[in-house]
Amino acid sequence: MRVEIDERSGFCFGVVRAITAAEEALKQGSIVSLGDIVHNPIEMGRLGKLGLRSIDHTSLRNMRCGKVLIRAHGEPPATYEAARDNGVEIVDATCPVVARLQKSVSKAYEEMQAVNGQVVIIGKKGHAEVEGLLGHAEGNAIVVENVDDVRQIDFSRPLYVLSQTTQSPVLFDGIVDEIRSRAHAGITVRNTICREVAGREEHMAEFARSYDVVIFVSGRNSSNGRALFDVCLQANSCSHMIEHEGELNREWFENARSVGVCGATSTPRWLMERVRENIVEIKNN
Repeated sequence: MRVEIDERSGFCFGVVRAITAAEEALKQGSIVSLGDIVHNPIEMGRLGKLGLRSIDHTSLRNMRCGKVLIRAHGEPPATYEAARDNGVEIVDATCPVVARLQKSVSKAYEEMQAVNGQVVIIGKKGHAEVEGLLGHAEGNAIVVENVDDVRQIDFSRPLYVLSQTTQSPVLFDGIVDEIRSRAHAGITVRNTICREVAGREEHMAEFARSYDVVIFVSGRNSSNGRALFDVCLQANSCSHMIEHEGELNREWFENARSVGVCGATSTPRWLMERVRENIVEIKNN
């Protein structure tokens, strides 16, 4: 049985950068992460053994001194103000793509304020990145998660539409089409999806179709993971999502001649390697 790992799966640049920043900081002393640095419990367990722990915003407000890491998702301006007021040192690992988007949201908000317009962010409500983006619009942007959510928009006013960096390109296009069909005033649309992420859906579908069985490795709390797994499942009904190798089921491979192992932007390569090794062992036994 052929068992292969998708070379394009795994950590994106922003996640690699944030984890590297955490590891380097831990070598020098203590640091905490504001929220899980990556939406993968297995990788968080590894970092925890190195001394990294996560805190929430309430804990940050109660911190005095110390060092905190801002993860790749980014944060609203209020977070930086709270840290500065408390004498907390910040290690800023915001993904450069997200940082550019934050500036774009701030600029869009200024433009819309001048014309009584609205900023619309296509993204997942409550997602850390989206919460950060909202902060750059003073909390006044409209978050649209699906086509039904466009009902929140006042289409008589000018609109400036942007996207969460990890949004599905297909979903983004569908929502934008719906907004354009209803808009009565001026509308500006910027596709701010990360290029690295944008190409993964099409690639993932092609990868999934190339194997009898697909094992998708991801933390279940990863929105990117759920979206990419859905792509796999639509392309290959014999796709299975797991968090770690302990969830593998021997029955999945009984009639398989080929197995593809892939994952989310929050899935470490070492974990996919471990899953592959366990699949080979299951088949050999």
